[in-house]
Amino acid sequence: MVAKREPDISSSYRFVDTGRWGTPFAAAAWAAPPLLFGIRLWAAVCLALYVAFWLELDTAFWAGTTAALVCQPSLGASLRKGWFRMIGTFIGAVAIVALTALFPQNRAGFLLSLALWGGLCSLIATLLRNFAAYAAALAGFTAAIIAGDELGAVGGVNGQAFTLAIDRVSEIWIGIVCAGIVLAGTDFGGARRRLARHLAELAGDIATRFTSTLRRGRPEPSAQTVRRELIRKVIATDSVIDEVKGESSTLRYHSPVLQQAVHAMFTVLAAWRTIDARLRRVSASSGAHEALHVLRNIPTELREALEANEPSSWSSDPARMRGLCRAAIHALAGMPSRTITLRLLADQTAAVITGFAQILDGLALLAGDIAQEHTSDRGLKLHVADWLPPLVNAGRTFVTIVAVQIFWIWTQWPNGAFAITFAAITVILLSPRADESYAAAIKFTTGATIAALAAAIALFAGLPAMDSFVGFAIVLGLFLIPAGAMIAQPWNTPVFVAIVANFIPMIGPANQMSYDTIKFYNSALAIVAGCAAGALSFRLIPPISPQLRSQRLLALSLRDLRRLAADPDRRQVPWEGRLYSRIVALPDGADPRQRAVLVTSLTVGESMVALQQIAPQLGFAGEFEAALKHFRSGTCSAMMTQLEATERGLAGNDDPAAMRARGHLLAIRDALSDHRAYFETGA
Repeated sequence: MVAKREPDISSSYRFVDTGRWGTPFAAAAWAAPPLLFGIRLWAAVCLALYVAFWLELDTAFWAGTTAALVCQPSLGASLRKGWFRMIGTFIGAVAIVALTALFPQNRAGFLLSLALWGGLCSLIATLLRNFAAYAAALAGFTAAIIAGDELGAVGGVNGQAFTLAIDRVSEIWIGIVCAGIVLAGTDFGGARRRLARHLAELAGDIATRFTSTLRRGRPEPSAQTVRRELIRKVIATDSVIDEVKGESSTLRYHSPVLQQAVHAMFTVLAAWRTIDARLRRVSASSGAHEALHVLRNIPTELREALEANEPSSWSSDPARMRGLCRAAIHALAGMPSRTITLRLLADQTAAVITGFAQILDGLALLAGDIAQEHTSDRGLKLHVADWLPPLVNAGRTFVTIVAVQIFWIWTQWPNGAFAITFAAITVILLSPRADESYAAAIKFTTGATIAALAAAIALFAGLPAMDSFVGFAIVLGLFLIPAGAMIAQPWNTPVFVAIVANFIPMIGPANQMSYDTIKFYNSALAIVAGCAAGALSFRLIPPISPQLRSQRLLALSLRDLRRLAADPDRRQVPWEGRLYSRIVALPDGADPRQRAVLVTSLTVGESMVALQQIAPQLGFAGEFEAALKHFRSGTCSAMMTQLEATERGLAGNDDPAAMRARGHLLAIRDALSDHRAYFETGA
């Protein structure tokens, strides 16, 4: 997997578009949501620190830091992140205790195993997505945090790993719980509504454009560009589903229905592309007549809803819309077909409406209907798009941690262990961002530097004058509230995340505060130096370029299709899941044509599977196997010739199954014709 993109839809609710108002009220409306989030973040940090002080924990600042990091502008994101942070922290603590037990008197073995653990966590964080990836990252740098407390001046362990692990896990979990209490008590969440609105708007947009294609009888000039943009919006849905899981245990249990709705949108777009490709190849008059005939076979009420582009018609009564979809699918399946083009249009339109029915399943679930679930598959399925980027990230993390360890031992820097911790945090946390990693790391280091200046002002100018926790909290609020508010804005978010994340550790809050300037500057320098080392690692060992990643994803997808053609039993393997993962993994800078190629591959794979199942029954298994042999060898012209001959052999058979088989053969031919270079060479 590659960069984890932050979707626009998950953050769009944070802002009020008031540019046209130009009034003080507009400015207040614009600033209120971010400011409220900043106050929530400050309250969560203060509560975590208060509990840690009351329990007299040694490093209370980890509780406050965790509370700050868990806080997100969305309640669902915060709760989901908190749960995964708990899991990652526990795994990291267990790992460092195990490493200490394995290398009790072996400094080199312990340090190398710590670097290997960091590399492994970086690899897993790149393979996973969203907050599951965050848990893997947490497991890596939690081990580094505990190791930093455990290590001596030049890397020897002090044998207190178990005690330190319990202390750090307790502090981090206190921060998570306190953040959850504050956020759950002040924010009622809105991810469910946002996701329902987004799905309804996206489905309505796709439906309107698709029915417009049928009514016109020819593709719109901008259809390909529109589909590529719709693919981006579909991909952006994944993170919001993760937020919904955080807000509701019921939706978390039934989340496969939501994921199925997202995959259904890819299927809808692929079927729409197949119809476009066919309409481009037939005469305008016959194509328009047959497309309109298919459209008229959709029940009137559903057809009007699809053409209206009204999100409310999707979200107000999804159960009723599902019934209309089932009726439409039945009507299209039984529709008489005079020509093979008409049969293809009818079958692909039925596939589109089937996808809409699955989207409506998701909308019904969001509306509270849990009785219509169509899948019991709730297991974790990891579809690896490409192993190379995770391996590169793992190698970079290992090299970075080892390099900082060597520098620490060579210089005997008292705060070198702290630098290792923050180098590990930076490189593990930002590696999944792929080509955005270096820029994000530079911003993160900049934020750490600003945090050092802010912490110095707070520690030496503000806090000495305060003799109560209330005064202490007020001083923290002067810095945390503005920084938290800026996190809820889209501008340079990594900078403000770094300010919030590093401000508390630099101050080092404790029951007995220390105002030692030398200690402060050493700690601050270690944090900034660790972040800078992480940023430098992305320059010295850069991520795989977007161009190379895109080429590899296309080549791997073609390899899977050829394997599917070679072994019919592979249709039981979730090849579709891998293809979906590669569509999602395509970098933002990829050629738009490459995204269209992967969607086309989905059509080719589905048609091959359908034909492999039906060919023996209709007596053309040998001819189709010959065509697949040409496909496996990359000779598309020979395959197209063989498919055409196979179709002619079925021309006299008016059986509906034979007509559908001819439609699949025609869909594959159109796809090969549109993207012959890719299906021959993988490029």
